This record gives sequence, structure tokens and C-alpha cells, in this order.
Amino acid sequence: GERNNWAVLVETSRYWYNYRHAANVLTFYHTIKRLGIPDSHIILMMADDMACNPRNARPGTVFNEMHHHQNLYGEDVEVDYRGDEVSVDAFLRLLTGKHTPNTARSKRLLTDSMSNIFIFLTGHSGDEFVKFQDWEEITSTDIADAFAQMHSQRRYKQIFWLSDTCQAATLQNQFYSPEIIALGSSRKKENSYSHHVDPEIGVAIVDRFTFNALNFLNLIKPSSSKTLKNFIDFFDPRSLNSNPEMRSDLFSQLPSETLITQFLAATGRMRFQDRMLQMSASSGDA
Repeated sequence: GERNNWAVLVETSRYWYNYRHAANVLTFYHTIKRLGIPDSHIILMMADDMACNPRNARPGTVFNEMHHHQNLYGEDVEVDYRGDEVSVDAFLRLLTGKHTPNTARSKRLLTDSMSNIFIFLTGHSGDEFVKFQDWEEITSTDIADAFAQMHSQRRYKQIFWLSDTCQAATLQNQFYSPEIIALGSSRKKENSYSHHVDPEIGVAIVDRFTFNALNFLNLIKPSSSKTLKNFIDFFDPRSLNSNPEMRSDLFSQLPSETLITQFLAATGRMRFQDRMLQMSASSGDA
């Protein structure tokens, strides 16, 4: 079969002061949709509904910059898991495909051995764990074991794990399955910092890593030759106040050989006809 690209985008935190995590995940959502990945191949998990929070001075909106150029929470956003549905159990079931029988198709990761999967996670982390909601934790080992199950079930070809959290690189420490490349926004004992506060909304509205990532990704087209090494090299640790860290020892390609569109863009090729198509139906045709 042909390679098919999927994405799992996870915002793990609730509460108004974590607005920036919603903006982070929606920033990547709109980027991969622009690059051609359809909603049917994107699982979007959002632990809180910032757009409808009563403290939101701009109801129905989420922005990632203070000039409000683009409402990230427009009509074209399909959230697959929201609120309390975003849990450690739901995330692990999604990865491993072990759903309850009545789980909707839109909540399933219907990948196969030819699927490249982009997984982006943002929220609050510590050393080798990430918090879900505010009362659950998932460890690097939990995630690693889920990936191992995915590999044994032939649920992926390659995985690109990207996290924008504090101590993000520690989340990838325990991974052990083949064909996984991982990038964290910060090293062990480092925080991932917000970029700026929106004076009207009153909270930080995007994290530095995601804000800088968007500056890079906005220049990417589906035909781009930019690689994952170009991506990590784009970040300036001085402006982030953290050091992004990539783990590529499980991956069969060098980061300098791995196109970012291998994961973040649709794989379909446009086919152009160089001759006119006969459109008129002959008599008797239905």
C-alpha cells in the first residue's frame, strides 16, 4: 500500500491560565491541514475549551499572537476528544487501537504498516512524565510501551514525536521501538517558556517553541526539501531559554535526510492531464 500520513495532536492541560497550550496544539493543527493532511487523518485532543471559557474576552476564539490575525478556533476545527475525554487511558487506547466497541470511527487512529504518524503533545511535564488534565500522569515508559505494541501490531511505518513542555526531551528517554524520531522543546531540568502575554486576553497565548516552529513551518510547502535537521537548527536556544533536543538513534534515516513533509504533509501526488478529457456522454450512457 501507499504511505499515508496521520497526526495525533494532544493538549493535556485545562484551566484558563493554560490558554497557550490550546494555541500551541491548534497552531500545529492548522499547519498540517494547510499542508494537506485531512481532518479524517488528524486526531485532535483538547483537554479544555478555551474558546468558550467565560474569562475569554473574545468568546469563540483562540489566538497565538496578540494582533489576532487568525482565529485558530474557527468553524473548520474538528475536535475529536474534548474535556474529560482527554485522559491517559484514552490516549493509550488511541495509540494501541484497544477501543471499546462503541468508539466512533473519528476517535480511532486507523493506521497501518505504511503510515507515518506525527504526534505533537503540549502541556505540563516533569522528568519523564506529562500531566493529563491536572490529576493524572503518563510516563515515558507508558508511552514507550504503547509504541512497542503499535510496532508489533504493524500500526506504523515511522513516528515523529514532538513535545512542547517543560523537560520535554525526557519524555522520549524510554522509547525503544524502531523507526521513531523524537524532538523535545527543552532538556532535563529546563522549562519551556511562554512567548508573550496578550494584554486583552490577559494570559500568555503561545509558547516560545511553538511560536518559533510556526515561523519555520509557515515557509514550508508540500514540495519542500527542508529536513528535520533544518527544523531543529532553526531554533535559537537564547530566544527560547531552553535547548531543543532530538533523539534519532532508533530511526533508520539521518535527520538531515528526513524531510519534514514526510510527516507534516499529505502524501498524495497531484496528477495533471496533458490532454483534454472527453466530457460529453454519448447517447444511452447513464
